[in-house]
Amino acid sequence: MPPSIEIAVLLLGVLALETRRSACALHIQQAFASPNQTNNFVVDPVTRKVYLATVNTVYQLNGTLSLEVEKRTGPVQDNLLCHAPQLPQAPCEHPKSLTDNYNKLLKLDREQGVVVVCGSVYQGFCELRKMGNISEIAVEFPPQGEKTVFPSMLNIAANHPNASTVGLVFKSHGGNTRLLVGATYTGAGTQFFPKNHSKEDLRFENTPEIAIRSLNIKDLSRLFTYDINPSEDNVFKIKQEVKTKNKLNFVHAFIQKTYSYIAFNNDAKMGHKESQPNSILARICLDTENPRKSTGPESRKLTESYIQMPLQCGFNGNIYNRLLSLYPAEIHTDDGMSLEPYLFGVFAKADRKSALCAFKFGDIEEEIRQGRRNCSNSPSSDVQVLDSVIQGSGAACIQKGNLVLQPEQLDCGAAHLQHPLSLRRPLRAIPVFEYPGLSSVSVDNVHNHTVVFLGTSNGRLRKLTLLPNMTVANQWTLKLPASEAVHHIMTFDPSDRNFLYLMTSHHMLRVKVADCGQWKSCSDCLGAGDTHCGWCTLENRCTIQKECARGLLARSWISLSEGSQQCPSMTLTPPEISISADIKVVGILINGSVPDLVGSRVECEYGPGVSTAATLHLDYGPAQIQTCPLLPRENYQPILPGTDHLTVSVAIKVNGTSVVSGSFIIYDCERTGAIHPKTSCLSCLSTTWKCYWDQKTHLCVSSKDESKHNLLENAASCPSLVPSEVPPSPSGMAQDFTLSLNSLFTSHLSLVEVYNCGVGSSDCSQCWGREDQGHLCGWCENSCRPRDDCQSIRDQCPAPEIHKISPLRGPVGGGTLLTVQGRNLGRRAGAVKVLIGDVLCTLLPDRYIVSVELVCVTGRSEFHRTDVVQVNVDHSGMGTSKESFSYLVPKLLSMEPTKGSRAGGTRVTIRGQHLDIGSHVRIKVNNTLECTITEKTDENIECTMPPALQTHADSVTVCVEFENLPCQSEDLSTTYTYEKNPTISFIQPKKSYLSGGRTITVNGLGFDLVQNVIMQVLEIGDTQCTVLSTYMIICPSPASSQSQPATVQFLLNGVLYTGDSPSSADSEPEEEEGELHKGHFLLEYVEDPQFFTANKEKLIKHHVGEPLTLIINKGPSELELVQDEYSVMVGPYPCNISFHNDQLFHCTINELLSSSERELPVTVQVGNFRHTIAKVQIGGSELAIVVSIVVCCVLLLLCTVALVVYCTKSRRAERYWQKTLLQMEEMESQIREEIRKGFAELQTDMTDLTKELNRSQGIPFLEYKQFVTRTFFPKMCSDYEKSLVQPAYENDALGPRALPETHPLLQDWQANTTRPNIEEGITLFSTLLNNKHFLITFVHALEQQKDFAVRDRCSLASLLTIALHGKLEYYTSIMKDLLVDLIDASASKNPKLMLRRTESVVEKMLTNWMSICMYSYLKETVGEPFFLLLCAIKQQINKGSIDAITGKARYTLNEEWLLRENIEAKPQNINVSFQGCGMDSLSVRVMNTDTICQVKEKIIEAFYKNLPFSQWPRAEDVDLEWFDSGSNSKLLQDLDNSSVMEDGRKKLNTVFHYQIPEGASLAMSMKDKKENTLGRVKDLDTEKYVHLVLPHDELMETKKSHRHSHRKKVLPEIYLTRLLSTKGTLQKFLDDLFQAILSIPQDRPPLAVKYFFDFLEEQADKRGITDPDTLHIWKTNSLPLRFWVNILKNPQFVFDIDKTDHMDACLSVIAQAFIDACSISDLQLGKDSPTNKLLYAKEIPEYKKRVQCYYQQIQEMAPLSEQEMNAHLAEESRKYRNEFNTNLALTEIYKYAKRYRIQVVNALESNPTARRTQLHHKFEQVIALVEDNIYECCSEA
Repeated sequence: MPPSIEIAVLLLGVLALETRRSACALHIQQAFASPNQTNNFVVDPVTRKVYLATVNTVYQLNGTLSLEVEKRTGPVQDNLLCHAPQLPQAPCEHPKSLTDNYNKLLKLDREQGVVVVCGSVYQGFCELRKMGNISEIAVEFPPQGEKTVFPSMLNIAANHPNASTVGLVFKSHGGNTRLLVGATYTGAGTQFFPKNHSKEDLRFENTPEIAIRSLNIKDLSRLFTYDINPSEDNVFKIKQEVKTKNKLNFVHAFIQKTYSYIAFNNDAKMGHKESQPNSILARICLDTENPRKSTGPESRKLTESYIQMPLQCGFNGNIYNRLLSLYPAEIHTDDGMSLEPYLFGVFAKADRKSALCAFKFGDIEEEIRQGRRNCSNSPSSDVQVLDSVIQGSGAACIQKGNLVLQPEQLDCGAAHLQHPLSLRRPLRAIPVFEYPGLSSVSVDNVHNHTVVFLGTSNGRLRKLTLLPNMTVANQWTLKLPASEAVHHIMTFDPSDRNFLYLMTSHHMLRVKVADCGQWKSCSDCLGAGDTHCGWCTLENRCTIQKECARGLLARSWISLSEGSQQCPSMTLTPPEISISADIKVVGILINGSVPDLVGSRVECEYGPGVSTAATLHLDYGPAQIQTCPLLPRENYQPILPGTDHLTVSVAIKVNGTSVVSGSFIIYDCERTGAIHPKTSCLSCLSTTWKCYWDQKTHLCVSSKDESKHNLLENAASCPSLVPSEVPPSPSGMAQDFTLSLNSLFTSHLSLVEVYNCGVGSSDCSQCWGREDQGHLCGWCENSCRPRDDCQSIRDQCPAPEIHKISPLRGPVGGGTLLTVQGRNLGRRAGAVKVLIGDVLCTLLPDRYIVSVELVCVTGRSEFHRTDVVQVNVDHSGMGTSKESFSYLVPKLLSMEPTKGSRAGGTRVTIRGQHLDIGSHVRIKVNNTLECTITEKTDENIECTMPPALQTHADSVTVCVEFENLPCQSEDLSTTYTYEKNPTISFIQPKKSYLSGGRTITVNGLGFDLVQNVIMQVLEIGDTQCTVLSTYMIICPSPASSQSQPATVQFLLNGVLYTGDSPSSADSEPEEEEGELHKGHFLLEYVEDPQFFTANKEKLIKHHVGEPLTLIINKGPSELELVQDEYSVMVGPYPCNISFHNDQLFHCTINELLSSSERELPVTVQVGNFRHTIAKVQIGGSELAIVVSIVVCCVLLLLCTVALVVYCTKSRRAERYWQKTLLQMEEMESQIREEIRKGFAELQTDMTDLTKELNRSQGIPFLEYKQFVTRTFFPKMCSDYEKSLVQPAYENDALGPRALPETHPLLQDWQANTTRPNIEEGITLFSTLLNNKHFLITFVHALEQQKDFAVRDRCSLASLLTIALHGKLEYYTSIMKDLLVDLIDASASKNPKLMLRRTESVVEKMLTNWMSICMYSYLKETVGEPFFLLLCAIKQQINKGSIDAITGKARYTLNEEWLLRENIEAKPQNINVSFQGCGMDSLSVRVMNTDTICQVKEKIIEAFYKNLPFSQWPRAEDVDLEWFDSGSNSKLLQDLDNSSVMEDGRKKLNTVFHYQIPEGASLAMSMKDKKENTLGRVKDLDTEKYVHLVLPHDELMETKKSHRHSHRKKVLPEIYLTRLLSTKGTLQKFLDDLFQAILSIPQDRPPLAVKYFFDFLEEQADKRGITDPDTLHIWKTNSLPLRFWVNILKNPQFVFDIDKTDHMDACLSVIAQAFIDACSISDLQLGKDSPTNKLLYAKEIPEYKKRVQCYYQQIQEMAPLSEQEMNAHLAEESRKYRNEFNTNLALTEIYKYAKRYRIQVVNALESNPTARRTQLHHKFEQVIALVEDNIYECCSEA
């Protein structure tokens, strides 16, 4: 999965928690997260690729935002005051620093296939990148070596992160592509320009605010120039002196018709008049059509057509004066018929308020025309000429009489008219929608509805549906990730406008504009008001039209415009069916919008899997009729007991999908009568279906039988009782009642009230009180009886008795509900009066209970008092209470706390006096809200504060109110302050272990207002939290049963936290219903942590008295636990944690462990998680003491013995030391001197060599055919060197010349004319070799033979290469097939060993293929640095002494060839003339230690350095004479009579031997004939001759003479520093060579390497080889080790030069360094490692990086198709056609075929393909033709 897909999946998972899609009409489909801040994006309308530009990176994404390519663009070294480095000869003295590259412009040019990418660095430099791969440059600009480059061509975009740039690409009438750019001025005097550098403005001195530039990539010389002459005419540039009044901040540029509109804000006007608009819309005419006149200029001036006007959004002081975003769109307006172009804009003002406004383009165009008329005909203050622009025509409008302007002049101006123009009067619009924080807009016309999408600065996307009158009909909101601001440009998906691309500060999003699937019914779908959504009838779902399979068919998709009345519905006939009726089918009428069902499978479904086929009767039009057979009765569910009907559901299915559903009823009339027995007739005749009542049988029936005449049909006909009034009657007495009926039947009696006087009348007052209810009762004989039963009646009752009063206290203000309980408290309320002292208590009649209880409202008392309660009853007297009632004055003393959050829930405590009096106490807040009382005493009241109603409410009054009366006095009130709600910013950590108890820290503000906190983890549990400070709360996490992500919410003071409430009416409204996450946080539960001891032991032994330290390892965990979260206990002892990291921690107990138990558990606790990981076993210390004593005794004994031995040895060493001290001092002085010399050489050699190396010398490249033969047949070439390649010299007037090199494969093939069959056979054999099946079988057959040696395999491969050189593409395919077989064989064993050696035919074929393909690259790119390195090696070796016999030299790279003696050598110059060479004498530099032969070689090189080495004479072929000052000549030779003896050997003569002085004259001449000379010096017998050193050190003690020799011996290793000196001198040349090998030139990319590396990667993928090391090894074995190392070791393959043995040794060291650089294994080097590896050990890591980078660059190259590679190979074949004798190569291959004839025939016969094509017969035919003919060839290839 690509990284971007992984990011998008993760992001959408988070969004699922954040967004409740059920109420949102928008849905994030895909997302791409950028680590850097985003800047711009653009969408390709054809490929849908999305190009996203961020700070320092550009991305290429596909249509679903998956990453395809990314390219870093910064940071770079830059300075605002420096020209772009691409400007030739533009040095900068200002220091540069790493600067981030902000993208300023990103535009597509599809026709030319480029993306214009402009950044803020390098003064706003633009690049042209490839659309197919944005990481690649499409056009290198400025071109390499271009001298005519000006800053105006490079300084295009704004060069500051906060400065604006807009642009657009268009084509002019001439077909030329152009780029219009508007960029904010960032030069001197602006806030963007560095301070204290006002006079050094290099950037915008000549850069215009608006310019049209050339973008024709075919004309690079004019790219990015102002492309008409004079150049100033195509720009809009404000004069320098008025730039401070014109600070243009560009917003957007777009094309409409043939005009370019540019919108910007003039920031210079900000802050002056906020009621005035400073948003400006400018228009320029683009020359996209035919020119006005064929003879006129190529293009009109930019300023000629330029006109601008202010845009005003809002009226009457409420003006939104800053433009943020624009979007042109065509929408339906009031008439609803035609589309009209509108310009929608988002405007803002200073307080974050913003609005959407819409302007008609028709109004804009008319204003422009009228403005031009006014300027020409009737100048007014409504239009003016912009005199601030350099290219303008004049200062004011000039009346030009009755000049009639043509339509084109009205629209685009003219050269003779005033320009540029500015309209003074703004174009005004009323805000369509006002909302805080809007930042972007895009508009679409959907099914004739206008839909507006608005991005906000706090990460919301709002969707509005507008009515034709531009009012908002519906709106929805989507919350975007991380609440990031939305960029002002939003774009619809070019292939599907149901998706919207938008960009936030760190995300690129693809949003689906409608989430229709959330609505499940047609009515919900169309009632939601989302114009994108409609009902897909035949799929029975809510979709956008594109997702409905048949959505374009008539009536298949119901849109919002059609309305929910078009939703499919069905009417069944009949709707109710009697269970006894004989009905077979039901008729169905389908209403609403349903497509024609002809050809569709229509069914009626009665339940899952139960359906019948429907018959269509009317299948067109808005209504469709069909019939469905009914199921047999037994198939329906039975009618349930207690019910009389069954509802049967029916669904119409079309092609298996339910389209519409309904139901019908099956009823049973008999059950209707049975389930309502008391009202059976009424129930029977009241049903919705038709039933009849049979009066005779008293049954409910479903049909009207003709035989039955007395059936009732109307419910009014059923018999019923007429209501009548019956007076109450005492029990025990008989009484008659008469009732009326409205039917023929006798009915039951009505209800009659019967009463018993003795029940419920416990006293006299209760008894007499029943008279009001009509009960005739009386009190007699101390009980209540019917009055007729009483003998004597007294209607006067005893005096009242008061048993209890409550409450006992109340406020003096009265109003207390006083309850009095007692006996004989009156017969009725009107006869009772209650007093408290002399204060009346008003009785409440509705609360009065006769005789036993009354409730009255106390009256107001003038003062506090205590009195008894009196009850007066008419005719019964007065009763007095035993308890007293007290009037008291309550008082409020204090309240705590006095402030709380607006959300409410704060618990306050009110302290005071007499607070618990009266019947009702309440706490009023601001006279409107109530503080809920939770606890109340006489001195304290605790209550919970309500939320603040008003947003602005700060201080409110809190009053204690009694008896529902308003606040009585100030003594009962206080003030309380509502403060801003606490806010929770985030929680951390965001993970908890399953056991719970992890401390979750809640961070935020305002927690001082929080009294209690509960953390609710939804679906897991709640925990109580602790407030630590005003900004921190800690909560333990509850335990969970499983790992899962969970949602956390908080109850602050008992109120659910939903986020910060708005603090003012102006801020953003509360979040819409679409947002669930507000106040919710994510907490993920993961597995409990794991702990174990260091070695996972379960038992740890510990000795008493020692400190205990435990090392505890932690298992892998995502919890990121910190040290404070752990606690470790060893038994009852805490273990102090002393060290902690991610993998382990240490804990220590310093106190003595003393426990009765022998084992103490080690327990680790993290939160609620406790785990015993081991036990500490406490042991005794006696054994330890014994062991310690024994060890001490043994150590003492050993020390004594060592002391004795030391004393003996030291005396002996003292004597030896005195002896060697003298030798050491002598050697030390010699070493010091040698090191000083080596240091001086190291510092001077490099500069000397660079000066001396003659680069003018031509490079003697070998021809291609010689390169090929030497590379393919290296052994044979060395054999031929002596006979064929070694030149034979001829003497002529111009000096020696060499005969050309010959080689059998380069000579013409002479066929044996006496045997013509041979040529025919060879031709047929060539045809066979061009058959792939034959050739592969042939190679495999030969390789299987044990006697087919490696040398034979290599020879065969090279011969095949020569034979097939004319068909390299065929050769390549053969090589690839053989390689696949080799890879298959290697993959099963060890794939890393593949291609390591050349042991098979295909491996040598690969070597040859690389040599052919890389020859051009080798010659054009690598040849020069390689040749310079060879020259440098040779010159450096020659700078010091060289032993002519052993070859060892002072300067070398190879330790084995190092001259390990201090030979004093001095350079000197000699003047030499070469007789017969035709050149003047030359000065030649030689060493005084050089032998005569070495001098000759240096002289020959001086004279022949510009000729190939094969044309040089040899030293033994020339004579050298010296002419001394006396004109005497002396022939100089290596050995003559003057030679001296040294150590028994004859010493070669040197310059020093002959005492040749500085500047001596010498003459060289060719020898007339070969003489018996010494031959080559290096072949001399070392036992007889010596030059500088002996062949090996012979420092035998017997040779005392060496001790007194002038050559003093020192440690030979001291001379190893000379290796470093040579290395340092050659380092630059070596670096240049490696850079050439490991780099990819843009003009000559190594196509073969790319092709072959891709082939290797493809093979690895096919075999599932994912190890990157394996691929690296394959690539290394294919190219660096197979080709480059071979070339590095054998320069004679490439150049015609002399490769000496010493140079070969140095090249071996360099080749080894190259091999180490390509290796993936790290070199483990030490002091014992060979110097050949140590020498370049420090450089190897850097070289390795170069190799890795080279492989990466090859991988990133555009893939090479087979056709492209074949074309390249065909070109290579064509270049070197007929260079080789292919018939000779075929003949040599035939020899192998002949040798293994039987095996080849068997292999061909066993191959089915070969057998089918008769290849073995053709092969036999070749043998038959050539078998008896012997090709006489004098050479062996």
